[in-house]
Amino acid sequence: MEISQIANLPTKYGNFKIQSFKEGDKEHLIIFTENIPEIPLVRIHSECLTGDALGSLKCDCGEQLEYALKEINKNGGMVIYLRQEGRGIGLFNKVNAYYLQDKGLDTVEANHQLGFEADMRDFSIVEDILKHFNIEKIKLLTNNPKKEFAFKNIKVIERLPVKVKANPYNENYLKTKKEKMGHLL
Repeated sequence: MEISQIANLPTKYGNFKIQSFKEGDKEHLIIFTENIPEIPLVRIHSECLTGDALGSLKCDCGEQLEYALKEINKNGGMVIYLRQEGRGIGLFNKVNAYYLQDKGLDTVEANHQLGFEADMRDFSIVEDILKHFNIEKIKLLTNNPKKEFAFKNIKVIERLPVKVKANPYNENYLKTKKEKMGHLL
């Protein structure tokens, strides 16, 4: 694993520091407050180009990222931004999954139709990143209970929900996340 230098990142959510971690061909980004508390607030966020950068209303990803940055700016901590687009299936396959969703499949059914599991993400690098920052305990900002149990050597002290509102374009998506993937919405 290669690790970049730390740089400043002033944003509309606050002033942060950034550092990149290179894992094979993936380059993950850590966005963090200057003073990280002993038990920081941590958001593990998987890349979503359509939601994060383009403001897609089909998902809640961009709103979750914004919520996390605001909360972390207030309380201290970090966003671990993982480069695993489309729950790990990549941008190309994500667009194909969007097409299938346009034809009536839900997000899980679309992934299965394309030959993928519902969620292909890998969170193993998160422990290495947290170790780099000498963090052993976290408050995890997530609606996905599987992330709570993704670690062997990091203790999740508390799971805090990410509060975003549904819209007419993502209501079925959120319902599927809750009913088929166990998300706590």
